[in-house]
Amino acid sequence: MRVAGLMRFVVFIFTVVTMWVFLRSYTNFSRKTIRLPRWLGMPPKEIQTPKFKCGLSKACLKNFFAFKISSGAANVVGPSMCFEDEIIMSPVRNNVGRGLNIALVNGTTGHVMKKGSFDMYSGDPQLLVNFLEKIPHSTLVIVASYDDPGTKMNDKIRMLFSNLGSSYAKDLGFRDSWVFVGAKDLKSKSPYEQYLKNNPETNKYEGWPELLELEGCVPRKVM
Repeated sequence: MRVAGLMRFVVFIFTVVTMWVFLRSYTNFSRKTIRLPRWLGMPPKEIQTPKFKCGLSKACLKNFFAFKISSGAANVVGPSMCFEDEIIMSPVRNNVGRGLNIALVNGTTGHVMKKGSFDMYSGDPQLLVNFLEKIPHSTLVIVASYDDPGTKMNDKIRMLFSNLGSSYAKDLGFRDSWVFVGAKDLKSKSPYEQYLKNNPETNKYEGWPELLELEGCVPRKVM
């Protein structure tokens, strides 16, 4: 009986030790297999999207100015102009109006020299003629339409805009959409221009074409 009891005791101890070794090994193995790499356990770094002037998709080269223009939307939302990351004309600034909105910028320094809004539906077109004829040389001219830019348009105004590099001023009419960047001493047609004719069959808004947006980088001094 004593021998049998001793044997049972030895078997019991052996079983306990074996289970303890097994459990310890399994626990260590489990810990090793579920341990994540350190980089996975770290909180993700915030991804910062580069911000460029006027919200452009890329930065302008040296000696280029960044700009973004949008025409008005019907007769509801006024146009806006951004130049070198500064909003120079917009409804928020309360310096835009029906017709043609124009900003004059020094083509060398980028300084905004003058801004004006000209009613081309019921205003005096001579005011616009006077404004355009006094533009100094090496001046960038930024234009955005709103509501109706063409009712009071005349041959004199069309010629003045054409001399600034416009390809579409000669066609501008009632409720057309137009955005344009030209220059006083430009010797060829400007590549910075968009035009959309008022057409009842294609208009996005009732009675007006959709707004136009123009953005890019314009060289200093001469375009």
